[in-house]
Amino acid sequence: MKIRSLLAVLSIVGIMMLPQDSAAQQKKNTKYVLVIHGGAGTILKKNMTDSLEKAYISVLTQSLEAGYAQLKAGKASLDAVEAAIHVMEDSPLFNAGKGAVFTHDGKNELDASIMDGKTLKAGAVAGIGTIKNPISAARAVMDQSEHVMMVGKGAEDFAQRVGLTVVDPSYFWTQFRWDALQRLLKEDSEKTQLDHSGKQTSIAPFVKDDKFGTVGCVALDKQGNLAAGTSTGGMTNKKFGRVGDSPIIGAGTYADNTNVAISCTGWGEFFIRANAAYDVAARMKYGKTPLKKAAAQVIERIGEMGGDGGLIALDKNGQVAMPFNTEGMYRGTVTEDGKIKVEIYK
Repeated sequence: MKIRSLLAVLSIVGIMMLPQDSAAQQKKNTKYVLVIHGGAGTILKKNMTDSLEKAYISVLTQSLEAGYAQLKAGKASLDAVEAAIHVMEDSPLFNAGKGAVFTHDGKNELDASIMDGKTLKAGAVAGIGTIKNPISAARAVMDQSEHVMMVGKGAEDFAQRVGLTVVDPSYFWTQFRWDALQRLLKEDSEKTQLDHSGKQTSIAPFVKDDKFGTVGCVALDKQGNLAAGTSTGGMTNKKFGRVGDSPIIGAGTYADNTNVAISCTGWGEFFIRANAAYDVAARMKYGKTPLKKAAAQVIERIGEMGGDGGLIALDKNGQVAMPFNTEGMYRGTVTEDGKIKVEIYK
């Protein structure tokens, strides 16, 4: 008994004598390899039907599974980002691809960007309306041209030339998005509305919520390479060829293997002015600010400027930050061992 008691005491003393850094290391978060978002806004549990909530969780989970499958197979983080975003672009639940909102002229204008943290190469498209998956168009610009951004018909012609799936503009037409535009036109023909505003409409037989948003993904592959991508349908009732932050490298998307990958969502004008995505990376690189603090500081700054939204960030060590200053943000993570977690509310 005396020996057992002595061993117990020595064990306790040993634990107490562990350096604080070692104890903190033991409590360090699980390594994440992929993070997604589906937009931030006035997303309240009280306004969410059970069927709608299940629909969101289902698509977000499928997105995480698609991206993780690429990483598990040893593919590049770019492949994972593209695969995860494809799932959300193909769902009418989000303002990207199939679920894109309408402009003032009753058209769908889609934007997207992608960045490779290993090479700092990037690609982006803006104002396109015939390419099924804008994120793939952005990657084609990065991989198969000497440019970073292409817009409008030129971007569509290029995407078609390199073999991407082309659709008739009617593919992006959805009743609930059309109804949202008509409501705004009736209320005020000069008004614009962010896709995540608090207004409500009906979607299919079970959805009563138009607070959908820009989608994005950040990933870390087995080779230690980071990548980030963002895709959006923009702003309901937007005019004059307005483009937000999503296709702008440094504003809505950024990735650098030396520290972090970021994808943003929210009121694009403010994220552009704040150079939000790059600001997170810069604070970490030059100010030696920890990931979570750097990400939170950027969103706090957005709020002080009068904007709202959020971002997802994944650093080179597999740690994650998902700050937002709205009532909710559709988001999800998957760890190195494949554990998936999806969240919606604050």
